[in-house]
Amino acid sequence: MNRIALALIGVLLTLSAAATLTQGGQPPALATDITAADVQTVLADPKGGGDRQMRVVDMGKYNVSVGVLHRGKTNPGAPVGAINHTQVTEVYYIISGSGTLVTGGTVENVRPLPADGEIVKVAVGPSNNATFKQPAQSRKVSPGDIVIIPAGVYHGFSDVPDHVDYVSVRPDPDHVLPAGYVHPLLKK
Repeated sequence: MNRIALALIGVLLTLSAAATLTQGGQPPALATDITAADVQTVLADPKGGGDRQMRVVDMGKYNVSVGVLHRGKTNPGAPVGAINHTQVTEVYYIISGSGTLVTGGTVENVRPLPADGEIVKVAVGPSNNATFKQPAQSRKVSPGDIVIIPAGVYHGFSDVPDHVDYVSVRPDPDHVLPAGYVHPLLKK
């Protein structure tokens, strides 16, 4: 399963990433690599928080970013937190752990994330936090699963017995993420 996961990530990155910044809307001429060791290095960073952007690459007409995220154990019966990203779609690939991913539906207590915070500036662009009142979809996720979450759709995790780690590939057609960003632990 790990070889399949790495191959899938490699294909996604090969198709959508490049090592050099572009000028004048031209796509890059080279591919960008993010190794399994890179993913583990960033995921293991104790100062990293839950959402850790690894790279943002300028593809000419759009940016693409790749992050690795960690969600810890949830408390049964606790309200389920929700977040949406107004301009950036996410493709999740679950690499370890399991839980229930809820998406869409109705939310309450909507609060915009601070525009000057790292989540907005580096990871996902303008976003809102909320609490799910009634999700539209609920599905169990485990290693190997892939979920595409369109921009604007609220999403969150419940029923996480231990943790969920996942890679997020984020197409950015509006260039809201900082092209050329490289996680500090990956700078060589």
